[in-house]
Amino acid sequence: MPAAAPTLALIGAGRMGSALARGWLRAKAKRQILIAEPRPSGEVQGWAAEGRVLLNPPAQAATTLVLAVKPQQFAAIADSAKAFAGSRTLVVSIMAGVRIAQISRRLETNRIVRAMPNTPGSIGKGITVFAAAPGLAASDLKAAEALLTPLGEVHGPVDESLMSAVTALSGSGPAYLFLLAEVMAEAGEAEGLPRALARQLARRTVEGAAALLAASGEDPEALRRAVTSPGGTTQAALDILMDTGGMPRLMREALRAAAARDRQLSREAD
Repeated sequence: MPAAAPTLALIGAGRMGSALARGWLRAKAKRQILIAEPRPSGEVQGWAAEGRVLLNPPAQAATTLVLAVKPQQFAAIADSAKAFAGSRTLVVSIMAGVRIAQISRRLETNRIVRAMPNTPGSIGKGITVFAAAPGLAASDLKAAEALLTPLGEVHGPVDESLMSAVTALSGSGPAYLFLLAEVMAEAGEAEGLPRALARQLARRTVEGAAALLAASGEDPEALRRAVTSPGGTTQAALDILMDTGGMPRLMREALRAAAARDRQLSREAD
């Protein structure tokens, strides 16, 4: 690798960090990838053995630094991360709850993008929203978007004040769908279905409905109405799910709690 090649430092190679690195390696761009991860997976160790990345190298100022650790770990790794952040380094954070100002203070730089991906990004089917430090150059915004594209769709920049709501809706959102499949299967069992069949029916129904939503391009409400015959079985179920104590109210309360926790993480990072 030529000495002049851009360097991309990744701190944290868990599910999201590894998904990003996987996409960067597929892109075969002419850049050196440095990964700092105390407990690397077999996949990451394999990349290092093949010479595709440098694993836990001595710190050096990188062209781009990506922070992919849990927010609770940021304080502990901030000093070591700072060694990768030079005066011209673009910092991209995918830590929930940690504000741009907090990253700026600890790393002593203003070139920061704060992003929130979600777990479908591990298969390139995610969605990421990002906010940027004031005055960040358009070239930095484009560079950050390109770095995040391996995870899937990218939107931004948005005002940072929206990031708690983004985290609550899309960042935590996949868990809501997994829970839906889980409780649908449990309800099917309660109606007498064998456990394995109930799980398979719930899983495939959620998968198929999501695929239809993606392929049709129609509004979710329109799709719901299309499958709901007046007076039919679906209507009977929706009368329960959509009553005053049902899913709409519970989802609002759930997102409110997730957003509040994101804001609490911000306070804890101070």
